Amino acid sequence: MQLYSFFNSSTSWRVRIALALKGVDYDTLPVNIRVGAHRSEQYVGEVNPSAAVPALVDGAMHLGQSLAIIDWLDSRHPEPRLIPGDAPLRARVLELSYLIACDMHPVNNLRVLRYLQDELQASPQQKDAWYRHWIAEGMAGVERLLVRAAVQHDGPWCFGAQPTLADCCLIPQIGNAQRMGCDLSRYPRALAIAAHAQQHPAFIQAQPQRQPDFTA
Repeated sequence: MQLYSFFNSSTSWRVRIALALKGVDYDTLPVNIRVGAHRSEQYVGEVNPSAAVPALVDGAMHLGQSLAIIDWLDSRHPEPRLIPGDAPLRARVLELSYLIACDMHPVNNLRVLRYLQDELQASPQQKDAWYRHWIAEGMAGVERLLVRAAVQHDGPWCFGAQPTLADCCLIPQIGNAQRMGCDLSRYPRALAIAAHAQQHPAFIQAQPQRQPDFTA
């Protein structure tokens, strides 16, 4: 199994967490999105038509999009299950995961920030304000969902005693927000989950600074 990944990509980070939780061995193939390696003709033609990271190669299966990859991993390596089989819990886990993956991440990823800077001539201050605004909007919703979940699913993770897809999405989002200097003090439940994850071997293994392509 091969994972095309960029160390600081939150979508790649999600998949690394999932692979580590499941104990699946894989080879990391770095793709430097800062220099546009994800747009190379070879990468787009042979690996990921979406011109993005991550991409997973599992035998004949070439798959992009982090949530699709994690769903694939759940089907191929069911333990521990990250997308619950119980229908109500599955819906709640997906609700939180989609808030992060579909509402928050797309407006703050590298290509959007570069478009703001290069095409719309946004100043560094305007770009940072954009990032922090959408983090605040999204994290307010995340925190409310986490507080609601804690009523029914007591435990150190988003939904109780075991990590799920929601944790795979939450931890990279918090990590990148902290790297960008966002104030997260209004989201104590989210920060408590992140602090717990920092002690878990799988989450430690998946950290950006532990990847072969890490640069400070």
